[in-house]
Amino acid sequence: MSVRLPIPDQQERAPEVPFDADRARFPHYGRYLEDFVPGQVFRHPRGITVDAGLARSFATTFMEANPLFLSDEFARAVGFERAPASPQLVFNVVLSLGVQNDSEKAIANLGYYQARFLRPVYPGDTLRALTKVVDRHERGEGKPGIVTVQTLGQNQRGEVVLQYVRKIFVGPRGERPETVPAPAEKADFPWVEDPAAELPLTAGPYPRDWTGPSTYAGDFAVGDVIVHANGRTVTDEHVPWTYGVTNTHPLHYDRVYSTGLSGAMSGEPIVYGGLVFAWLQGLASRDTSENALWELGFHEGYHTQPTVSGDTLAALSRVVGVEDAPGELDAAVVTLQLIGVKNLSAAAALDRYGEELFLKETPKKKQGLEKITDKVFEVERRLLVRR
Repeated sequence: MSVRLPIPDQQERAPEVPFDADRARFPHYGRYLEDFVPGQVFRHPRGITVDAGLARSFATTFMEANPLFLSDEFARAVGFERAPASPQLVFNVVLSLGVQNDSEKAIANLGYYQARFLRPVYPGDTLRALTKVVDRHERGEGKPGIVTVQTLGQNQRGEVVLQYVRKIFVGPRGERPETVPAPAEKADFPWVEDPAAELPLTAGPYPRDWTGPSTYAGDFAVGDVIVHANGRTVTDEHVPWTYGVTNTHPLHYDRVYSTGLSGAMSGEPIVYGGLVFAWLQGLASRDTSENALWELGFHEGYHTQPTVSGDTLAALSRVVGVEDAPGELDAAVVTLQLIGVKNLSAAAALDRYGEELFLKETPKKKQGLEKITDKVFEVERRLLVRR
């Protein structure tokens, strides 16, 4: 069906309509603590079709070294249809699609847990996101509380491509007006209870002339510490990338909003944490994931200090697990602790802090230890690495 809609000359109307301040509306979004009800499911508005330009721009901007996400020819050689989108792009889009409902009123993101990348996303696929409220922990009248949610990313066929748990620190509404209501219902939520990655891998042999020589499974042993050489200075590029993945939290791009806050978050707009994670993973890529056949997921991810434009990020990795991959794949599952620091080199951070750099920040107060103000991120990630 096609529609022909005439468009006559437009006549000015504004001078004829009287102004009435009582009719002003102030729509705003997100949810306060009491607006989260366990069992609610949100089908988040909008979606993103991941085209080849977005996939390639993200992979190169965030310093991806694995040819799986850069080269169609290499991707086909190991079994994929073409180069899939970087799992970090998928994570950033899925998380960001949910911000309008989940965390646009959040004070802080407290952590990521049990993230699993279940199948590849190819250019041309469209990502949508759903979130289920799992728990709301109140800490007393008038105090912020902790909301636990599960989030799913789905492609246009309804297949789950990513799932993870997130904890969010959210304040109560108090005297503030309600937000624009987001649809919430007791709807189907296809969380995968026994997740397994569905990957179109060939049995090998895989091409060996596309990558460097020291990131095969046999090059990793438990206890190894890898100090990544280069840093990455973040500029105001973080602002278009924040909206490029559809994140709508004003803390990341609105200086009037960010300088109006109090406490540690007050000041310049803070770089969206998913982008910090992506840059750190990219800084580590040549030394850890260049020969990875897949990013299986991550767990216990925490943004421990904010990052702003002008900060320089650096990364270190520590090998905490190496196990044979199940089945007949000539590969291993390598578990890495990824640590991010700012405004000093990774080597200087290791020299200054040593073992303490790899201790989780949250429990340090109870242990009588000072938190490391140079440290911005910590996570454990699992890679499927070919031998």
